[in-house]
Amino acid sequence: MSTAPARVFVARLVGLPIFDPVGEQVGKVRDLVVAVRTEVHQPRVLGMVAEVFGRRRIFVPMTRVTNIDSGQVYTTGLLNMRRFEQRPSETLVIGQMLDRTVRIPSTGVTGTVYDVGIEQARNRDWVVSRVAVKEHASKGLRRRSNRGQTHVVEWRDVEGLSRREEAQGATHLIAALNEMRPADAANMIHDLPPERRSAVVAALDDERLADVLEELSEEDQVEILANLDSERAADVLEEMSPDDAADLIADLPPETAATLLELMEPEEAEDVRRLMSYAEETAGAMMTPEPVILGPDATVADALAHVRNPELTPALAALVYVCRPPLETPTGKFLGVAHIQRLLREPPSSLVAGALDDTMASLRPEASIDGVAAHLATYNLVAAPVVDENGHLLGAVTVDDLLDHMLPEGWRDRARPGDDREEVTG
Repeated sequence: MSTAPARVFVARLVGLPIFDPVGEQVGKVRDLVVAVRTEVHQPRVLGMVAEVFGRRRIFVPMTRVTNIDSGQVYTTGLLNMRRFEQRPSETLVIGQMLDRTVRIPSTGVTGTVYDVGIEQARNRDWVVSRVAVKEHASKGLRRRSNRGQTHVVEWRDVEGLSRREEAQGATHLIAALNEMRPADAANMIHDLPPERRSAVVAALDDERLADVLEELSEEDQVEILANLDSERAADVLEEMSPDDAADLIADLPPETAATLLELMEPEEAEDVRRLMSYAEETAGAMMTPEPVILGPDATVADALAHVRNPELTPALAALVYVCRPPLETPTGKFLGVAHIQRLLREPPSSLVAGALDDTMASLRPEASIDGVAAHLATYNLVAAPVVDENGHLLGAVTVDDLLDHMLPEGWRDRARPGDDREEVTG
Protein backbone atom coordinates (compact mmCIF):
# COMPACT_ATOMS: atom_id res chain seq x y z
CA MET A 1 0.00 0.00 0.00
CA SER A 2 2.49 2.51 -1.28
CA THR A 3 0.73 5.84 -0.79
CA ALA A 4 -1.44 5.08 2.21
CA PRO A 5 -1.41 7.70 4.95
CA ALA A 6 0.32 6.94 8.23
CA ARG A 7 -2.96 6.95 10.14
CA VAL A 8 -6.65 7.07 9.25
CA PHE A 9 -9.55 7.74 11.60
CA VAL A 10 -12.49 5.48 10.89
CA ALA A 11 -15.28 8.06 11.28
CA ARG A 12 -13.76 9.93 8.34
CA LEU A 13 -13.78 6.81 6.20
CA VAL A 14 -17.52 6.20 6.43
CA GLY A 15 -19.25 7.22 3.22
CA LEU A 16 -16.07 7.44 1.14
CA PRO A 17 -16.37 5.99 -2.36
CA ILE A 18 -14.53 2.77 -3.20
CA PHE A 19 -12.97 2.52 -6.66
CA ASP A 20 -11.58 -0.32 -8.72
CA PRO A 21 -8.17 -0.05 -10.46
CA VAL A 22 -9.65 1.63 -13.58
CA GLY A 23 -11.33 4.36 -11.52
CA GLU A 24 -14.92 3.12 -11.55
CA GLN A 25 -16.81 3.41 -8.29
CA VAL A 26 -17.89 0.03 -6.94
CA GLY A 27 -19.34 1.04 -3.58
CA LYS A 28 -19.07 3.11 -0.41
CA VAL A 29 -17.44 2.45 2.95
CA ARG A 30 -20.02 1.79 5.68
CA ASP A 31 -17.94 0.32 8.53
CA LEU A 32 -14.71 -1.42 9.46
CA VAL A 33 -14.43 -4.95 10.83
CA VAL A 34 -11.80 -5.59 13.51
CA ALA A 35 -10.73 -8.56 15.62
CA VAL A 36 -10.49 -7.53 19.28
CA ARG A 37 -9.12 -10.58 21.07
CA THR A 38 -7.69 -9.39 24.39
CA GLU A 39 -6.37 -6.23 26.00
CA VAL A 40 -2.77 -7.29 25.24
CA HIS A 41 -3.15 -8.10 21.54
CA GLN A 42 -3.38 -5.13 19.19
CA PRO A 43 -6.76 -5.23 17.40
CA ARG A 44 -6.30 -6.17 13.75
CA VAL A 45 -8.43 -4.63 11.00
CA LEU A 46 -9.88 -7.47 8.96
CA GLY A 47 -11.63 -5.46 6.30
CA MET A 48 -14.31 -2.98 5.36
CA VAL A 49 -18.06 -3.32 5.11
CA ALA A 50 -18.89 -1.80 1.74
CA GLU A 51 -22.26 -0.95 0.26
CA VAL A 52 -22.51 -1.82 -3.42
CA PHE A 53 -25.29 -1.65 -6.01
CA GLY A 54 -28.72 -2.63 -4.77
CA ARG A 55 -27.79 -1.48 -1.25
CA ARG A 56 -26.12 -4.83 -0.64
CA ARG A 57 -23.37 -4.90 1.99
CA ILE A 58 -20.28 -6.95 1.25
CA PHE A 59 -17.00 -7.65 3.00
CA VAL A 60 -13.82 -6.17 1.49
CA PRO A 61 -10.69 -7.70 3.08
CA MET A 62 -7.93 -5.21 3.81
CA THR A 63 -5.71 -7.34 1.57
CA ARG A 64 -7.88 -6.12 -1.33
CA VAL A 65 -7.42 -2.46 -0.41
CA THR A 66 -4.57 -0.88 -2.35
CA ASN A 67 -4.80 2.74 -1.26
CA ILE A 68 -6.66 5.04 1.14
CA ASP A 69 -6.47 8.79 0.82
CA SER A 70 -8.50 11.74 2.09
CA GLY A 71 -11.34 11.27 -0.36
CA GLN A 72 -11.49 7.69 -1.62
CA VAL A 73 -10.49 4.07 -1.22
CA TYR A 74 -8.98 1.96 -4.00
CA THR A 75 -9.19 -1.83 -4.27
CA THR A 76 -7.78 -4.55 -6.48
CA GLY A 77 -11.19 -4.83 -8.13
CA LEU A 78 -11.55 -8.45 -7.05
CA LEU A 79 -14.42 -8.47 -4.55
CA ASN A 80 -16.62 -11.11 -2.99
CA MET A 81 -20.14 -9.96 -3.86
CA ARG A 82 -21.92 -12.11 -1.27
CA ARG A 83 -23.76 -10.31 1.48
CA PHE A 84 -21.65 -9.50 4.55
CA GLU A 85 -22.44 -11.69 7.53
CA GLN A 86 -20.71 -10.72 10.77
CA ARG A 87 -18.96 -13.51 12.66
CA PRO A 88 -19.01 -13.82 16.48
CA SER A 89 -15.30 -13.00 16.75
CA GLU A 90 -15.67 -9.76 14.79
CA THR A 91 -16.45 -6.24 15.98
CA LEU A 92 -17.86 -3.40 13.87
CA VAL A 93 -16.03 -0.16 14.66
CA ILE A 94 -18.92 2.22 13.91
CA GLY A 95 -21.72 -0.14 14.83
CA GLN A 96 -20.31 -1.58 18.04
CA MET A 97 -17.11 0.11 19.20
CA LEU A 98 -18.27 3.73 19.21
CA ASP A 99 -19.78 4.74 22.57
CA ARG A 100 -18.07 1.87 24.38
CA THR A 101 -16.99 2.89 27.90
CA VAL A 102 -13.22 2.66 28.38
CA ARG A 103 -10.69 3.72 31.00
CA ILE A 104 -7.24 5.29 30.67
CA PRO A 105 -5.37 3.77 33.66
CA SER A 106 -2.46 6.22 33.59
CA THR A 107 -4.76 9.18 34.30
CA GLY A 108 -7.80 7.47 35.79
CA VAL A 109 -9.98 9.04 33.10
CA THR A 110 -13.17 7.19 32.14
CA GLY A 111 -14.95 8.07 28.91
CA THR A 112 -16.60 6.83 25.74
CA VAL A 113 -14.98 5.99 22.42
CA TYR A 114 -15.90 8.50 19.72
CA ASP A 115 -13.39 7.50 17.02
CA VAL A 116 -10.68 4.96 16.29
CA GLY A 117 -7.42 5.44 14.39
CA ILE A 118 -5.93 2.68 12.22
CA GLU A 119 -2.56 2.35 10.50
CA GLN A 120 -0.37 -0.22 8.80
CA ALA A 121 2.06 -2.25 10.85
CA ARG A 122 5.48 -3.33 9.59
CA ASN A 123 4.03 -6.65 8.43
CA ARG A 124 1.56 -4.67 6.22
CA ASP A 125 -1.44 -5.61 8.37
CA TRP A 126 -3.80 -2.80 9.32
CA VAL A 127 -4.24 -2.46 13.07
CA VAL A 128 -6.02 -0.22 15.57
CA SER A 129 -3.38 2.21 16.78
CA ARG A 130 -5.25 5.08 18.45
CA VAL A 131 -8.46 5.48 20.40
CA ALA A 132 -10.27 8.81 20.68
CA VAL A 133 -12.05 9.10 24.03
CA LYS A 134 -14.48 11.73 25.28
CA GLU A 135 -14.17 12.11 29.02
CA HIS A 136 -17.25 11.59 31.16
CA ALA A 137 -18.45 14.62 33.07
CA SER A 138 -17.12 14.58 36.62
CA LYS A 139 -19.59 14.65 39.50
CA GLY A 140 -17.19 16.51 41.72
CA LEU A 141 -15.78 20.01 41.54
CA ARG A 142 -12.10 19.15 41.14
CA ARG A 143 -12.26 18.22 37.48
CA ARG A 144 -15.14 20.42 36.39
CA SER A 145 -12.90 22.29 33.92
CA ASN A 146 -12.22 19.01 32.11
CA ARG A 147 -15.87 18.20 31.51
CA GLY A 148 -16.25 16.79 27.99
CA GLN A 149 -12.50 16.89 27.34
CA THR A 150 -11.24 14.60 24.60
CA HIS A 151 -8.15 12.40 24.59
CA VAL A 152 -6.47 10.54 21.71
CA VAL A 153 -4.30 7.79 23.16
CA GLU A 154 -2.45 4.66 22.12
CA TRP A 155 -4.62 1.56 21.99
CA ARG A 156 -2.49 -0.10 24.68
CA ASP A 157 -3.23 2.77 27.08
CA VAL A 158 -6.96 2.00 27.10
CA GLU A 159 -8.86 -0.63 29.07
CA GLY A 160 -12.26 -1.88 27.98
CA LEU A 161 -11.98 -2.24 24.19
CA SER A 162 -12.47 -5.99 24.36
CA ARG A 163 -15.33 -5.87 26.86
CA ARG A 164 -18.90 -6.04 25.54
CA GLU A 165 -21.35 -3.80 27.38
CA GLU A 166 -24.95 -4.70 28.09
CA ALA A 167 -26.00 -1.05 28.38
CA GLN A 168 -23.82 0.67 25.81
CA GLY A 169 -24.76 4.24 24.88
CA ALA A 170 -25.40 5.42 21.34
CA THR A 171 -24.45 9.10 21.26
CA HIS A 172 -21.60 8.88 18.77
CA LEU A 173 -23.22 6.19 16.65
CA ILE A 174 -26.32 8.38 16.40
CA ALA A 175 -24.11 11.26 15.26
CA ALA A 176 -22.70 9.03 12.50
CA LEU A 177 -26.19 7.83 11.49
CA ASN A 178 -27.49 11.38 11.31
CA GLU A 179 -24.87 12.16 8.68
CA MET A 180 -26.23 9.39 6.43
CA ARG A 181 -29.20 9.28 4.13
CA PRO A 182 -32.15 7.43 5.66
CA ALA A 183 -31.64 4.42 3.38
CA ASP A 184 -27.98 4.13 4.40
CA ALA A 185 -28.82 4.56 8.10
CA ALA A 186 -31.50 1.86 7.74
CA ASN A 187 -28.94 -0.55 6.31
CA MET A 188 -26.59 0.05 9.23
CA ILE A 189 -29.36 -0.38 11.80
CA HIS A 190 -30.46 -3.61 10.11
CA ASP A 191 -26.95 -5.05 10.54
CA LEU A 192 -26.56 -4.11 14.22
CA PRO A 193 -26.79 -6.75 16.96
CA PRO A 194 -30.23 -6.69 18.67
CA GLU A 195 -29.09 -4.99 21.89
CA ARG A 196 -27.19 -2.31 19.95
CA ARG A 197 -30.15 -1.75 17.66
CA SER A 198 -32.42 -1.23 20.65
CA ALA A 199 -30.08 1.43 22.07
CA VAL A 200 -29.97 3.24 18.75
CA VAL A 201 -33.73 3.16 18.26
CA ALA A 202 -34.25 4.52 21.77
CA ALA A 203 -31.82 7.39 21.11
CA LEU A 204 -33.13 8.45 17.67
CA ASP A 205 -35.68 11.24 17.65
CA ASP A 206 -39.15 10.40 16.32
CA GLU A 207 -38.75 12.13 12.97
CA ARG A 208 -35.43 10.48 12.18
CA LEU A 209 -36.68 7.08 13.30
CA ALA A 210 -39.71 7.51 11.03
CA ASP A 211 -37.43 8.30 8.07
CA VAL A 212 -35.35 5.20 8.78
CA LEU A 213 -38.37 2.93 9.30
CA GLU A 214 -39.65 3.84 5.85
CA GLU A 215 -36.44 2.37 4.39
CA LEU A 216 -36.43 -0.88 6.38
CA SER A 217 -38.00 -4.21 5.47
CA GLU A 218 -41.49 -5.02 6.78
CA GLU A 219 -39.99 -7.55 9.20
CA ASP A 220 -37.61 -4.97 10.68
CA GLN A 221 -40.36 -2.35 10.86
CA VAL A 222 -42.71 -4.60 12.80
CA GLU A 223 -39.95 -5.76 15.16
CA ILE A 224 -38.81 -2.22 15.97
CA LEU A 225 -42.34 -0.89 16.43
CA ALA A 226 -43.24 -3.83 18.69
CA ASN A 227 -40.40 -2.90 21.05
CA LEU A 228 -41.59 0.71 21.45
CA ASP A 229 -44.16 1.74 24.01
CA SER A 230 -47.54 2.50 22.42
CA GLU A 231 -47.33 6.27 22.90
CA ARG A 232 -43.97 6.56 21.16
CA ALA A 233 -44.99 4.10 18.44
CA ALA A 234 -47.99 6.31 17.64
CA ASP A 235 -45.77 9.42 17.58
CA VAL A 236 -43.37 7.75 15.14
CA LEU A 237 -46.23 6.63 12.88
CA GLU A 238 -47.45 10.24 12.76
CA GLU A 239 -44.03 11.30 11.45
CA MET A 240 -44.12 8.70 8.67
CA SER A 241 -45.73 9.41 5.32
CA PRO A 242 -49.37 8.22 5.53
CA ASP A 243 -48.96 5.54 2.85
CA ASP A 244 -45.93 4.02 4.59
CA ALA A 245 -47.67 4.22 7.97
CA ALA A 246 -50.73 2.50 6.51
CA ASP A 247 -48.61 -0.33 5.08
CA LEU A 248 -46.87 -0.81 8.43
CA ILE A 249 -50.05 -0.73 10.51
CA ALA A 250 -51.61 -3.29 8.16
CA ASP A 251 -48.78 -5.70 9.09
CA LEU A 252 -49.48 -5.41 12.83
CA PRO A 253 -51.89 -7.57 14.86
CA PRO A 254 -55.41 -6.05 14.62
CA GLU A 255 -55.56 -5.16 18.34
CA THR A 256 -52.19 -3.39 18.19
CA ALA A 257 -53.17 -1.55 15.01
CA ALA A 258 -56.43 -0.35 16.57
CA THR A 259 -54.64 0.86 19.70
CA LEU A 260 -52.06 2.83 17.75
CA LEU A 261 -54.65 4.43 15.49
CA GLU A 262 -56.55 5.60 18.57
CA LEU A 263 -53.38 7.12 20.02
CA MET A 264 -52.48 8.99 16.81
CA GLU A 265 -53.65 12.53 16.16
CA PRO A 266 -57.16 12.34 14.61
CA GLU A 267 -56.17 13.98 11.32
CA GLU A 268 -53.14 11.72 10.87
CA ALA A 269 -55.17 8.63 11.78
CA GLU A 270 -57.93 9.62 9.35
CA ASP A 271 -55.48 9.69 6.42
CA VAL A 272 -54.11 6.29 7.38
CA ARG A 273 -57.58 4.75 7.80
CA ARG A 274 -58.64 6.07 4.41
CA LEU A 275 -55.62 4.49 2.72
CA MET A 276 -56.26 1.20 4.53
CA SER A 277 -59.85 1.20 3.25
CA TYR A 278 -58.69 0.57 -0.33
CA ALA A 279 -57.89 -2.89 -1.61
CA GLU A 280 -54.23 -3.86 -1.48
CA GLU A 281 -52.12 -3.35 -4.59
CA THR A 282 -54.34 -0.55 -5.95
CA ALA A 283 -53.67 3.11 -6.67
CA GLY A 284 -55.74 4.09 -3.64
CA ALA A 285 -53.71 1.92 -1.28
CA MET A 286 -50.31 3.09 -2.52
CA MET A 287 -51.03 6.78 -3.16
CA THR A 288 -49.69 9.68 -1.15
CA PRO A 289 -52.59 11.77 0.22
CA GLU A 290 -50.41 14.85 0.74
CA PRO A 291 -49.06 16.04 -2.64
CA VAL A 292 -48.55 19.74 -3.32
CA ILE A 293 -52.10 21.09 -3.70
CA LEU A 294 -52.88 24.74 -4.52
CA GLY A 295 -55.97 26.72 -5.46
CA PRO A 296 -56.43 28.32 -8.90
CA ASP A 297 -55.61 31.76 -7.48
CA ALA A 298 -52.11 30.72 -6.36
CA THR A 299 -49.15 32.30 -8.14
CA VAL A 300 -46.18 30.61 -9.72
CA ALA A 301 -44.07 32.01 -6.87
CA ASP A 302 -46.37 30.24 -4.38
CA ALA A 303 -45.98 26.97 -6.25
CA LEU A 304 -42.19 27.20 -6.43
CA ALA A 305 -42.02 27.98 -2.73
CA HIS A 306 -44.01 24.81 -1.95
CA VAL A 307 -41.93 22.48 -4.15
CA ARG A 308 -38.71 23.76 -2.54
CA ASN A 309 -39.70 21.88 0.62
CA PRO A 310 -36.68 19.59 1.21
CA GLU A 311 -38.94 16.91 2.69
CA LEU A 312 -40.64 16.35 -0.68
CA THR A 313 -39.32 13.54 -2.84
CA PRO A 314 -38.30 14.55 -6.38
CA ALA A 315 -41.37 12.76 -7.74
CA LEU A 316 -43.76 14.67 -5.46
CA ALA A 317 -42.02 17.96 -6.29
CA ALA A 318 -42.44 17.40 -10.04
CA LEU A 319 -46.16 18.34 -10.11
CA VAL A 320 -48.46 20.84 -8.46
CA TYR A 321 -52.09 19.73 -8.22
CA VAL A 322 -54.60 22.53 -8.70
CA CYS A 323 -58.02 22.12 -7.10
CA ARG A 324 -60.95 24.15 -5.88
CA PRO A 325 -61.33 24.37 -2.06
CA PRO A 326 -61.10 22.49 0.19
CA LEU A 327 -57.43 21.92 -0.56
CA GLU A 328 -56.97 18.92 1.72
CA THR A 329 -57.77 15.52 0.26
CA PRO A 330 -60.44 14.70 -0.70
CA THR A 331 -60.38 18.13 -2.30
CA GLY A 332 -62.91 20.16 -4.19
CA LYS A 333 -63.05 19.75 -7.97
CA PHE A 334 -59.70 18.74 -9.44
CA LEU A 335 -58.74 21.19 -12.20
CA GLY A 336 -55.42 19.84 -13.45
CA VAL A 337 -51.70 19.78 -12.80
CA ALA A 338 -48.87 22.24 -13.30
CA HIS A 339 -45.50 20.78 -14.25
CA ILE A 340 -42.54 22.20 -12.37
CA GLN A 341 -40.56 22.52 -15.63
CA ARG A 342 -43.33 24.70 -17.09
CA LEU A 343 -43.58 26.81 -13.93
CA LEU A 344 -39.86 27.58 -14.08
CA ARG A 345 -40.44 29.30 -17.41
CA GLU A 346 -43.33 31.45 -16.18
CA PRO A 347 -43.18 34.88 -14.49
CA PRO A 348 -43.36 34.41 -10.69
CA SER A 349 -46.33 36.76 -10.39
CA SER A 350 -48.49 34.91 -12.93
CA LEU A 351 -51.19 32.48 -11.83
CA VAL A 352 -50.57 28.76 -11.70
CA ALA A 353 -53.94 28.33 -13.44
CA GLY A 354 -52.40 29.93 -16.53
CA ALA A 355 -49.84 27.09 -16.78
CA LEU A 356 -52.35 24.33 -16.13
CA ASP A 357 -52.19 20.99 -17.91
CA ASP A 358 -55.83 19.91 -17.90
CA THR A 359 -55.30 17.16 -20.47
CA MET A 360 -53.48 14.70 -18.17
CA ALA A 361 -55.53 11.58 -17.58
CA SER A 362 -56.05 10.74 -13.93
CA LEU A 363 -56.13 7.39 -12.15
CA ARG A 364 -59.06 5.92 -10.27
CA PRO A 365 -58.33 4.61 -6.75
CA GLU A 366 -59.24 1.05 -7.77
CA ALA A 367 -56.63 0.99 -10.58
CA SER A 368 -54.32 -2.03 -10.31
CA ILE A 369 -50.56 -1.89 -10.00
CA ASP A 370 -50.19 -2.95 -13.63
CA GLY A 371 -52.61 -0.23 -14.62
CA VAL A 372 -50.66 2.39 -12.66
CA ALA A 373 -47.36 1.23 -14.20
CA ALA A 374 -48.83 1.36 -17.71
CA HIS A 375 -50.25 4.84 -17.06
CA LEU A 376 -46.93 6.28 -15.84
CA ALA A 377 -45.02 4.61 -18.68
CA THR A 378 -47.47 5.70 -21.39
CA TYR A 379 -47.35 9.37 -20.44
CA ASN A 380 -43.70 9.45 -19.27
CA LEU A 381 -44.69 10.54 -15.77
CA VAL A 382 -43.03 10.29 -12.36
CA ALA A 383 -46.36 10.98 -10.61
CA ALA A 384 -50.06 11.03 -11.44
CA PRO A 385 -53.27 12.24 -9.73
CA VAL A 386 -55.77 9.83 -8.20
CA VAL A 387 -59.33 11.16 -8.58
CA ASP A 388 -62.68 9.74 -7.45
CA GLU A 389 -65.85 9.42 -9.53
CA ASN A 390 -66.95 12.93 -8.49
CA GLY A 391 -63.75 14.60 -9.68
CA HIS A 392 -62.19 15.11 -6.24
CA LEU A 393 -58.43 14.66 -5.84
CA LEU A 394 -57.67 11.83 -3.40
CA GLY A 395 -53.91 11.84 -3.67
CA ALA A 396 -51.05 11.11 -6.04
CA VAL A 397 -49.19 7.96 -6.98
CA THR A 398 -45.45 8.44 -7.53
CA VAL A 399 -43.00 6.17 -9.28
CA ASP A 400 -41.26 5.40 -5.98
CA ASP A 401 -44.62 4.31 -4.48
CA LEU A 402 -45.06 2.02 -7.47
CA LEU A 403 -41.58 0.50 -7.23
CA ASP A 404 -42.02 -0.22 -3.52
CA HIS A 405 -45.07 -2.34 -4.36
CA MET A 406 -43.80 -3.92 -7.59
CA LEU A 407 -40.47 -5.15 -6.29
CA PRO A 408 -40.54 -8.64 -4.79
CA GLU A 409 -40.99 -9.07 -1.05
CA GLY A 410 -37.68 -8.79 0.78
CA TRP A 411 -36.00 -6.94 -2.11
CA ARG A 412 -34.01 -4.83 0.36
CA ASP A 413 -32.12 -7.89 1.51
CA ARG A 414 -32.28 -10.38 -1.34
CA ALA A 415 -28.60 -11.37 -1.37
CA ARG A 416 -27.94 -14.65 0.39
CA PRO A 417 -25.24 -14.67 3.09
CA GLY A 418 -22.27 -16.87 2.40
CA ASP A 419 -19.30 -18.12 4.34
CA ASP A 420 -16.77 -18.02 1.51
CA ARG A 421 -15.28 -14.54 1.61
CA GLU A 422 -12.68 -15.42 -0.97
CA GLU A 423 -15.14 -15.85 -3.85
CA VAL A 424 -14.36 -12.89 -6.08
CA THR A 425 -15.59 -11.05 -9.12
CA GLY A 426 -13.80 -8.60 -11.31
